[in-house]
Amino acid sequence: MKSIKLFLLSICLLMVSDYTFAHALWIETNTIGKVGQSHEVKVYYGEYVNNERETTDKWYSDVKNFNLYLTSPGKESIKLETIAGKDFYKASFIPEQDGIYHLTIVHTAKDLGGTTKYEFSSLANVSVGKPNMIDTGTIANSLKISTANVKHFKVNEDIKVNASLNGEVLKNKVISVFSPSGWAKEYVTDEDGNITIKPIWSGRYVIEVSNREKVSGLHHGKDFTAAWQGATSTFEVK
Repeated sequence: MKSIKLFLLSICLLMVSDYTFAHALWIETNTIGKVGQSHEVKVYYGEYVNNERETTDKWYSDVKNFNLYLTSPGKESIKLETIAGKDFYKASFIPEQDGIYHLTIVHTAKDLGGTTKYEFSSLANVSVGKPNMIDTGTIANSLKISTANVKHFKVNEDIKVNASLNGEVLKNKVISVFSPSGWAKEYVTDEDGNITIKPIWSGRYVIEVSNREKVSGLHHGKDFTAAWQGATSTFEVK
């Protein structure tokens, strides 16, 4: 009987781990903003490719306790106040000058998935005025994925995406791309950590990269033997 209970427990832990891995946190906002005009931001958790946005009371562990930061051109990052909706958290800011604005989240879940520690992160870039090239070196997130510039892309336009970890490009890394139509595709980065996407549908796309390492330690008093990081970003195609 004891062995059966242990077996069932192990299956449950695997299910929790797989459930967490399949879900992601992402930021949705218009990629183009205007000086002096309120700019709305929404944060979701679920599976974008399935149009699945979990209600906030079902978000894994304490993921809903994330902090959303805004980095304005030439300024220090500030924490934005978020308000809960049915299946999202929303915030807003007012751009004061032209430039690139970064919205970032990095949150390590309190609960382990089996013996794995999970970190959810997301990045959204907003262009105000003419500048649209992104310098990801100014973004604090350790794992990040982003388009090379910020704009409303066009159908069949080549879009360059870069992934990095701790300031180093991620070579030969799988990048997942999810379209608003439910289409998904995996790409592998080149030696410079880049992939090129040519979208064939309009709408918002979510891009995702993950990294898993065998490390051990204590997290909120519990032993973990692996650490998983998942990072997302989005872009719009008109």
